[in-house]
Amino acid sequence: MNDGPGTEMTTNRLANETSPYLLQHQHNPVDWYPWGQKALDEAKRRDVPIFLSIGYSTCHWCHVMAHETFEDPDMARAMNDHFVNIKVDREERPDIDAIYMQAVQAMGSQGGWPLNLFLTPDGKPFFGGTYWPKHDRPPMPGFQRVLMTISARWRDDRDNLIAGSERVAAYLRDSARATPNRSPVTPELSVKAIDTLEQQFDPMYGGFGGAPKFPQASILRFLLRHWHRTGDSRALRMTEDTLSMMAEGGIHDQIGGGFARYSTDERWHVPHFEKMLYDNAQLLDLYTELWTITRDDLYRDVARGIVTWLAREMIADGGAFAAAQDADSEGIEGKYYIWSAREVDDLLSPETADLVKLHYGITDPGSFEGKTVLSIVKPVEEIAEQTGRNLDDVRHTIDKAKAKMLAARQQRVAPGRDDKVLTGWNGLMIQALAHAGNVFGEDEWIAMASRAARFILDRMTGDNGALWRSWNAGSTRGHGVLEDYACLASGLIELYTVTADRTWLDRATTIAGYARQHFRHDSGVGFYDTDDRSESLITRPREVTDTALPSGNGKMAEVLMVLGVMTQSAEMTDEGAAIVESMARPMADHPMFTGQYLCVAQRMLESPKELVFAGNPTSGVIRQLRRAVASRFEPLLIIGFSDPADPDAATRFPMLAGRPVVGDGATYVCENFTCKPAVTTPDELTALLQRIAY
Repeated sequence: MNDGPGTEMTTNRLANETSPYLLQHQHNPVDWYPWGQKALDEAKRRDVPIFLSIGYSTCHWCHVMAHETFEDPDMARAMNDHFVNIKVDREERPDIDAIYMQAVQAMGSQGGWPLNLFLTPDGKPFFGGTYWPKHDRPPMPGFQRVLMTISARWRDDRDNLIAGSERVAAYLRDSARATPNRSPVTPELSVKAIDTLEQQFDPMYGGFGGAPKFPQASILRFLLRHWHRTGDSRALRMTEDTLSMMAEGGIHDQIGGGFARYSTDERWHVPHFEKMLYDNAQLLDLYTELWTITRDDLYRDVARGIVTWLAREMIADGGAFAAAQDADSEGIEGKYYIWSAREVDDLLSPETADLVKLHYGITDPGSFEGKTVLSIVKPVEEIAEQTGRNLDDVRHTIDKAKAKMLAARQQRVAPGRDDKVLTGWNGLMIQALAHAGNVFGEDEWIAMASRAARFILDRMTGDNGALWRSWNAGSTRGHGVLEDYACLASGLIELYTVTADRTWLDRATTIAGYARQHFRHDSGVGFYDTDDRSESLITRPREVTDTALPSGNGKMAEVLMVLGVMTQSAEMTDEGAAIVESMARPMADHPMFTGQYLCVAQRMLESPKELVFAGNPTSGVIRQLRRAVASRFEPLLIIGFSDPADPDAATRFPMLAGRPVVGDGATYVCENFTCKPAVTTPDELTALLQRIAY
């Protein structure tokens, strides 16, 4: 522990870090180390175990354990006397988190955060769990009991602990090296996945399973692609029901926009209030896609609300996007977001307050902690009919009330924001913003995506395509993991598709090339999560299934298949296909964990379809042709630009070659490497796309 000159509070080693999560613990009396060789060496020197605690800055139960335990001087003394203590931000070091999460699950625990483990001095785990209360709270043992038991066993039964740690480490190494056998990707595989998902679908409230209920964005994305390819109405119905219920539920911030991480109940009503960038990126993409299919104003409005929240609250220094917002404010979960009837009455006129309370179901004593989580209980149409008022008047009144409530809410103590910029999460939002901006004709959204991409490329990317994981307070931290490469490359490809700026495509190709060279799995199929320059851990992690984010391997498979078509590289396309084929059996049997692979499988089940705009991308003709495509749901179409002012493009990307300009501009639509005659009007292009059956 150390006291800096003139400081009022004692700080520990975490004071030198940039992670908001680590800095939250800099004043703990615990003698925390950040992850690194110094901590491991100190454990060896003292001949004591390591206590490893992993969390993130917006994690509610991480806060609870910190306040109960890590801020307690007596608990800290016991931790310091008997252990070397390490804190890790899981968002900054997903590689460490993945290894030790798998270890805890292998030991029989469900896993979650905070993730707490006890390790040998060389980093091998022998016991772990999640949140422990300070004192015994049956059936949970208290952390004080856990500490003393582990310390005694290290002293008296060390050989057995070490033997157990060796078994866990061996299991982790074997799991990372294993690769499933490849199987053909067939239409029957998708049908089986749909059948399984339909059995797990909640027909009352949408979504899959019961409480707690997560958005499952990769699965919803697959459902839309399966519907597009087959016309299976079940897939579209499950997606519409889920996204509609979420839009009307408390998981959706009804007055501020954006979505919380998950719902604690099956009705999407009471959320866990933290807002994550990656959730909102994936949901922005989904609501945009669903609008292109249905033209339902609800989905457009939800998408606009996400972007409004993003622009208002989540832009970090330099134009990239911050990672998350906390669930807590003033130490209370959800306090910032919930409303009492009295607060609404004090803020609005009686007539307006009555409408708002009816619309959002605001009552006393409310639905959460004595107040109400806002959700749409009575739609405006029903209120208009019930009250005999004009529908437009009701809608206008509620919209004005929402603006007033938002302004009043902004006077409250806001939840904390995790300011760090994460490459992969920004890649997801870059892709979603570019896509949504193109669909809805919002050039500023595309500009926001471009500014974020430029920040990542300027501050967090090397010339050879190597990426940093995190940036905050002027410094980078951590080598990029596979998720970063796959998501950023995908976002840059989307930016190219909507801007025609080849810079984005070139950089995406370089980034994917680095991943192909430095992340290659020993089996030759797919990739590790870390590259060959990264720190050596007890195993080199490889997560093959989706989590709250799409699988890095699954996302990279999609990138490789798109770039493979654009570069006409059979090798690259085959690499992507091999990854998906290695997951064919898990896709059929466990679709909830393989949604990203199922998305790519839809591409594999159809012949390649390309669209090339030939001419100056800024010309009036090409702009009109581009708008004709922008508002369509064409998820499997690969788009490029053959610009006479950029003759080198066709050399790097042969898909663009042989596309002569006709008149002031034309579009070539190709299927299975055979092109239709050029079309020059939006109506011709729309008709041609409609004739191509998926």
